[in-house]
Amino acid sequence: MTSILTNVAANSALQTLSTINNSLEETQGRVSSGYKVSEASDNVAYWSISTTMNSDNMALNAAADSLGVGAAKVDTAYAAMESAIDVVNEIKSKLVTATETSTDKVQIQLEIGKLQQQLTSIAKGASFSGENWMVSNGQTEGSVVDGFVRSTATTGAESVAVTTATYDIAGNALFSDEDATSGGILGTTGGVMSIELTDTTSQSDIAAFMTAVETALDGMTTAGGSLGALSTRIDLQTEYAGKLSDAIDEGVSRLVDADMEEESAKLSALQTQQQLAIQSLSIANSSSQNLMTLFQ
Repeated sequence: MTSILTNVAANSALQTLSTINNSLEETQGRVSSGYKVSEASDNVAYWSISTTMNSDNMALNAAADSLGVGAAKVDTAYAAMESAIDVVNEIKSKLVTATETSTDKVQIQLEIGKLQQQLTSIAKGASFSGENWMVSNGQTEGSVVDGFVRSTATTGAESVAVTTATYDIAGNALFSDEDATSGGILGTTGGVMSIELTDTTSQSDIAAFMTAVETALDGMTTAGGSLGALSTRIDLQTEYAGKLSDAIDEGVSRLVDADMEEESAKLSALQTQQQLAIQSLSIANSSSQNLMTLFQ
């Protein structure tokens, strides 16, 4: 039955065209944005995961940038410690020379005095971004940001934290005050700075000075090792942070990025379907006009 009030074919063709247009609009949006999940309404679960992981990735990248600052602090401290060890070794050689009874100990002391001044200069100059790990000056430890972590507690609640690596300034400082006039808290250079040769300095005194130098060298070597280990950790963490950031990017990409080959094929198919639907609607609308021939 043909009705002039209700065109069933036209209604069906119109619904089909509307559905195709909606799909075409969605596909065009994916092609233009590159995302298959660009907002929560597209896929709540994937959108929520990607939003959280993108936020964490930004924090991780910020922590990686902080690692660069930390590496500079460690490198500065290590360079100072290495230079200080060279100076103390030079002082040690001067003391060995002073054990010869015919040497002028006063002249040797002039050289040792200059080397002691060099030690203070090294320590006071080992500052980066306002921090000096060679002079404790009340500091107990130095810290370097090395990561950002998200964990789930036993209660099911999530927590986030910035992790740090630490260095024992109190135990490894060359000097304990900012004027670099007193030795480290654990005597890293305390005995070295007290060395003073005179014409009356005995062999036993020189032997005691040598012991102080060896004690200082042991402490400085330990401190240098701690700095070297911290530097290695920073390098490893920097490499890991880069890999982790890439892995997060790839994981989020799998969740929300559009497959451009698939979307391109779908777009072409939908455009063809749209043209056919328009043609079908045109045919359905023209069918009612054919009724006019019945009244002629």
